[in-house]
Amino acid sequence: MLDQFGHASILVLGSGTSVGVPMVGCKCKVCHSDDPRDRRLRPSVLLKLDDKRILIDSGPDFRYQALRFGIERLDAILYTHAHADHILGLDDVRPFNFMQRQNIPIYASAETLGAIEKTFAYVFQEAPTESSRPRLSPHIFNTDPFCAAGVSITPIRLSHGSTITHGFRFGDCAYLTDHSEIPPESLDRLHDLDVLFLDALRHNPHPTHSTVEQSLLTVEKLKPRRAFFTHVSHDLMHSTLEARMPPAVHVAYDGLEIPIGVRAAVA
Repeated sequence: MLDQFGHASILVLGSGTSVGVPMVGCKCKVCHSDDPRDRRLRPSVLLKLDDKRILIDSGPDFRYQALRFGIERLDAILYTHAHADHILGLDDVRPFNFMQRQNIPIYASAETLGAIEKTFAYVFQEAPTESSRPRLSPHIFNTDPFCAAGVSITPIRLSHGSTITHGFRFGDCAYLTDHSEIPPESLDRLHDLDVLFLDALRHNPHPTHSTVEQSLLTVEKLKPRRAFFTHVSHDLMHSTLEARMPPAVHVAYDGLEIPIGVRAAVA
């Protein structure tokens, strides 16, 4: 499906946790590292498919990410869930409304969309307003594939502790963040992948996130061509962790751009 695009890639906008790295007030060696790969904004990626741009999650760092990486348009936004580190940059899509002169489609589960509408009640009110607000076209997905900006997207249901989040599969790529478990029926949707993103918070167990070791087991089970770990905490130094990874597994970092589709096949 991605082979229809002459130029396709996944750009990592943020690879960190809900508090980011460095964490405010922390004096650990990772938070004071000189390696730019240890500076991790809140988790998000941008799908670049020719001239189409599909954003996955608009966290509180979205304005800075858009400026840093020169994002000039948005054709759709997909939401994994409604935690603060994944939605709080929603107001910063307004400049894209100004430039594109149209609503921006957003896609979320019913539960996630309900939480977004509650958090950003002013955006969804029908009453006239004197100030600008994001102009959005909301869409609810369930378990079936849906079309966003002309691209087929398959939702992947995940367990995030006691709550539900969603990853997304597009062609032979999948982006999964914020999960503690991948249910069997979701694993069945993740075979024959070129690129797989997985949550890998730290080494020590966490009630709502996958550990590095758990995600390595997932890689062994699914056998993607390439795997990238994201949502990485300040417990892990990039260079140390990357050196310990198997050949097909890498630690994502902000600014990493991964060719997919035709470009990946000839790389």
